[in-house]
Formats: sequence, structure tokens, C-alpha cells
Amino acid sequence: MRIIADENIPFVRECFNSVGDVLTIHGRRITPEILKNADALLVRSITKVGKDLLDGSKVKFVGTATIGFEHIDVDYLAAKKIGFASAPGSNANSVAEYMVSALLNLADKYQFEISEKSIGIVGVGNVGSRVEKKARALGMRVVLNDPPLKIKTDDEKYRPIEEIFDCDIVTLHVPLTNEGPDKTYHLADEKFFKSLKKDVIFFNTCRGKVHDTAALKNAITSYKTSACVLDVWENEPNIDIELVKMVDYGTPHIAGYSYDGKIIGMIMIYQAFCKFFGVKPKFIAKDFLPKPQVEKIDISKDDPKPLWTIVNTLYDIKKDDEKLRQIINKLAEKQGAYFDSLRKNYHIRREFQNTAVSTGNKKLKNILEGLGFKVA
Repeated sequence: MRIIADENIPFVRECFNSVGDVLTIHGRRITPEILKNADALLVRSITKVGKDLLDGSKVKFVGTATIGFEHIDVDYLAAKKIGFASAPGSNANSVAEYMVSALLNLADKYQFEISEKSIGIVGVGNVGSRVEKKARALGMRVVLNDPPLKIKTDDEKYRPIEEIFDCDIVTLHVPLTNEGPDKTYHLADEKFFKSLKKDVIFFNTCRGKVHDTAALKNAITSYKTSACVLDVWENEPNIDIELVKMVDYGTPHIAGYSYDGKIIGMIMIYQAFCKFFGVKPKFIAKDFLPKPQVEKIDISKDDPKPLWTIVNTLYDIKKDDEKLRQIINKLAEKQGAYFDSLRKNYHIRREFQNTAVSTGNKKLKNILEGLGFKVA
């Protein structure tokens, strides 16, 4: 069995070699010619999969090691009876931990108390619900908005968008949809930003096209926003360099790039592949997860910012921001390749759950447990 896979899926060759012959290639270089004699295709979000790519191929199964699948024409796959699998929830915790680092660093930068802030979460699926849990652990007041879930559950915890507009912080965690009553393409447009309270802090870690770049830049320059954190950008990898200069923290679409999340996503499509082809799986996630770099943190009683220290020891968003900002000095024709290289060569980042923290501070202990740490 011949399998074509995005080279950025970690251990994809080692894992899938147990069920076939694997050829790895950059996701943007997967072509119809390469797929001509392939039986399966494994991708991430940068590869558009549909009729143009698959027509005339022998591909019987497509897997994407991502939670979203707007880059996949699922209707085409269904019509051609091609098996399909994604990895819902695999990187949800990673994104939520990214949010924690961003919030703590913004609080340190602008000297505010996180527990005194309200956060409006737009989209409360796998990612948004994890963000909610960690925001509550930080003592924040949380407002949830998710019209499809509101219709499905009739749960009053899902509030109208107008209540989101009154929050100190607004963060987007929705899939990208281009049509329907709840379409999310340019959800954050000029009207959206004008509706927000003055000095709002704005986050987007879902998809770049969920915000309108021109509207966001206007919100920043008009001082509607007091801070902005972006992990996703319109027209990736050829992103708006002026916007990079404007945001507080900008990163190259890596919020969900924890090593744990990547491995889990790979194993999810591996298991789906095995089920589809009637093969017994040989591996599970722990077969590929290395020993964590930081197994234990002993926090000093004299540390004035213990939570900030603990979180930044494992993941400091400022370091990813510093790397992305180097794109500003690149030649225009090399900026896209540089953006992609940051993703391809991303460092091993382990999740909070792998690290134990020793502290006698009961309040800090409760917060850390809520964030997912093991506490000694």
C-alpha cells in the first residue's frame, strides 16, 4: 500500500510504515502527479484536498491530522466513496495552554489582574471549552457564545453575541465556514470591532479568515483594541507584515502545535486508517511521546510571579513572537517560506500535564490543578 504524507506530521513515517510504504513531502508540494499511484493521503491544514488534487488517482482514504477540515472537500470524498478522518480535539489543550501563556504575559506587560477581567469565548467546541476551563481556573468571568450549540442544546449558558461585546477580552475558537446563518468567514469585521467595548483585548487562534484584516488593523490603529494576539493570518503563508508589527504577540499558526497534540492527531488518523482498511493497529500515542524536558518545577516562596514563572518555563509565547517578527526583515519573496519554516521546524513543546509543581500555596495549587498541572 502506497501512502503519501505531509512531512510535518511527526513520526508519520515510523508509524504508518507498519501498514504501507510511506513517502513524505511538504504539504504545499503534494500534486496530482505525486498521488497518481497512491492509496492513501495524510495531510495537515495547508493542503487543499478535493477534485483538483484527487481526480484520476487511486486514493481510497484521506486523513488530516488537524481538528478543522475546511481544507478538505468532504462532499467530493463522500461521492467518490473515499474514506476520511480528522483529529477533532487533538490539539485543543495545546491551544488553551497557548492562551494561558498569552494572558499571563499580557497581564505582566500591561500590569492588570487576570482575575478581574471578563473573557468572551466565541465558539465553545473542543478548543473553546478547554479555554473556558482554564479561564475559570484563572478566576476570570466567562461569557460563552455559540449559536449552533445554543440551538442544539437550548442551554442558557450560551449567551447572545451582544454580551460578548461587553467583555474585556474576546477570543475566537470557531471553524471556518463560508455560508449559512452562522457563517464565520470575516465574523470579526468592521461592525464586529465597532461593537466591542473600548480597550478590548482581541485574540484569534482559529483561522485567519475569521477576522477581516483591514477591519482589525483599523481597530488597532483607532485604539479600539488595547492589545491583540494573533496565531492565524489571512493568506498564510504570505501574511500581512504591517499587521505583524501592530500586534502584541504574533505567532505562525502554532497555538495547537504542542508535541502531545501532534502525536495524538497522528495516532487518531492512524487508528481510523487501520479501521478503514481492516488492519490491526500496532501503535498508540505513548509509543512516540518522549520524556518531558521539565518533569518537575520547585517554585521559590520568594518568587513574586510564581504562576507566570511556572507557565513560561514550559511555554513562553514571547519566544515564538520574537521568531515571527524576524519575517519583517525578510525579502518579500522569502517571507512565505520563512513562515512555513517556523512551523516545520517548531520546537518540541510539551503540555502542562507532563510536569509536576511543588508548592505549599493552596491558592496557587488550585489554579495549577485547574490549568492541568500535576501538583506535589
